[in-house]
Amino acid sequence: MLNDPRSHGLWEKTAPAAPQTAPLRGDVSVNVVIVGGGYTGLSAALHLAEKGAKVAVLEAVEIGFGGSGRNVGLVNAGMWVMPDDLPGVLGEDYGGRLLELLGNAPDLVFELIEKHQIECEAVRTGTLHCGVGVAGVKELEQRAEQWVKRGAPVRLLDAGETARKVGSTAYAASLLDLRAGTIQPLGYVRGLARAAIEAGAQVFTGSPVVATERDGQRWSVQTPEGSVSADWIIVATNAYTKAPWPQVRAELVHLPYFNFATKPLSENIRAFILPDRQGAWDTKEILSSFRFDQQGRLIFGSVGALRGTGTAVHRIWAKRALARIFPDIGEVEFEAGWYGNIGMTSDALPKFHRLAPGVIGFSGYNGRGIAPGTVFGQVLARHISGELGEADLPLPVTDPQEQTFRRLREAYYETGAQLAHLAGTII
Repeated sequence: MLNDPRSHGLWEKTAPAAPQTAPLRGDVSVNVVIVGGGYTGLSAALHLAEKGAKVAVLEAVEIGFGGSGRNVGLVNAGMWVMPDDLPGVLGEDYGGRLLELLGNAPDLVFELIEKHQIECEAVRTGTLHCGVGVAGVKELEQRAEQWVKRGAPVRLLDAGETARKVGSTAYAASLLDLRAGTIQPLGYVRGLARAAIEAGAQVFTGSPVVATERDGQRWSVQTPEGSVSADWIIVATNAYTKAPWPQVRAELVHLPYFNFATKPLSENIRAFILPDRQGAWDTKEILSSFRFDQQGRLIFGSVGALRGTGTAVHRIWAKRALARIFPDIGEVEFEAGWYGNIGMTSDALPKFHRLAPGVIGFSGYNGRGIAPGTVFGQVLARHISGELGEADLPLPVTDPQEQTFRRLREAYYETGAQLAHLAGTII
């Protein structure tokens, strides 16, 4: 997008075309205006429109421009925080609700894909969280025990089973989660946009919000060429938030994440690497992820940004890392590389904010955006339509809290990942 092959990479090359949209010109009056054309915003638009609400979506650039069009494409259940820890952080009520909601969130993603016939290479054979060393195995044992007692279809695999599932002896164990799966993320978000438009929502691209003004009980939201009058504003911009809600961006530390896609691998190689086509990632602090797309490309990613010296460092490291994990893969050639930013909160949990009367939104997905974004969009629609009271939401209302030394930490993460990967190319 914007003539930058490193923004959306392979996904832009292979995703079905986006529905036809245009910038907002003139004045529009609706019930709800949604700022942000990603998973949360478009899910909210779809579910509100299906309930008969008049909805307008304002996207500053293009559908899926932010994290929704750049991520790995793993549709995960739950979150990074251990299930047993949530009640202690959020309280029993909120902790229990959030666990249930996000544990089942992949169901909604795959239901919407089927219902609206979204072309996004959906595969639901689960995901593999791969354990590295003693500490990694212990973490997976804890996750497995805590999810199993809640009835989740997860299974801890030993080293032998993991080697057969992954096609590598690099991991000591893995956690197979059958709730999860993979998608072509840009194809999915474009499909959500198409479904929302067909349900009656208006979607405007190239329409950044430049100002908002309260006019009695309604809001006026201005763009460079138009305005929207609405009772409600949903802020669904997450890590790519800009004015007029800088406090949302200030709450998030950007963690850059890149992906490289190989050219389609041979049938022989594809037969032993991830033979059941799960998506996978490991337990390292600077983690790696890998999965196949529909055409047999292996997509390999890790923490870091493809800019400056990072482009060459991460590319060299990725090739060597793939050779270590899959010694029989041979020399690989990358045909695409891209990166984006993950919005990390201080406690690795998403947040629900009321930024002003009638201005609400979720943010802070911490690298788990597909299923949470989709289901939080549905929650916002149910709340605005009166089906869910504020006390019944999965998260309490909180005020955005700026993270200390945010910019310094962002620079540290980007530089630290580059140094770690540089060391990995030498050792």
